[in-house]
Amino acid sequence: MNTIKSLLFNRFKLILILTASLGLSIVLLMIRAKITHSFFFLFLVWNLFLAIIPYGITTYLSSISKPKKLVFVFWFLVWLLFLPNAPYIVTDLLHLKISSNPMLWLDVLLVTSFAYNGLMLFFLSLSDMEKLLHQYINKKYISSILLLLFGLTAFGIYLGRFLRYNSWEIIHQPSAIFTDIFEIIFKPNIEAWVFTITFGSFLAISYWMLKVLKEKATVI
Repeated sequence: MNTIKSLLFNRFKLILILTASLGLSIVLLMIRAKITHSFFFLFLVWNLFLAIIPYGITTYLSSISKPKKLVFVFWFLVWLLFLPNAPYIVTDLLHLKISSNPMLWLDVLLVTSFAYNGLMLFFLSLSDMEKLLHQYINKKYISSILLLLFGLTAFGIYLGRFLRYNSWEIIHQPSAIFTDIFEIIFKPNIEAWVFTITFGSFLAISYWMLKVLKEKATVI
């Protein structure tokens, strides 16, 4: 408990800013609902909640000095299962094409705000996990693992957005999920491969760009 309190105290400024950012998204949603008398984008709140879960997991793991390997593997798999939910919100921008709001700029700002928070939660959680992996895996393999994680995350987003699978359906209907995965891998599916490669590249470049900026800020 003391370790968790210490971790939260050290991250107080980060959590404060993150909370303010999340709060702004909710306020924008309320403003939009008040103006349009519509709760069309209310689903973004649920998507944002799912995006918080991976960061909550890595925050918990970071509060433990060094989790046992089996404990770490268990939480890593749960984390990986929910990880795509964070950057998934970026694809909610697709809903803008069916928006009937005459103040389209408000809808753009609203969805972008939620998507931004999803990305930040993804990058923060991944940064935590990268540090945790250093405790168990040789440093020279970390970059390769990160590349794999970017690809798996992008592929998970594709399964959620276009095939409409949820994270927990790996338990409820695993056979259906794995059947679709095998079909995508072994049968030509250009959209799935292009989406996975391009979105995964976007996540990778963005993450490493933020790491460089952070290191530069630390030097200054």
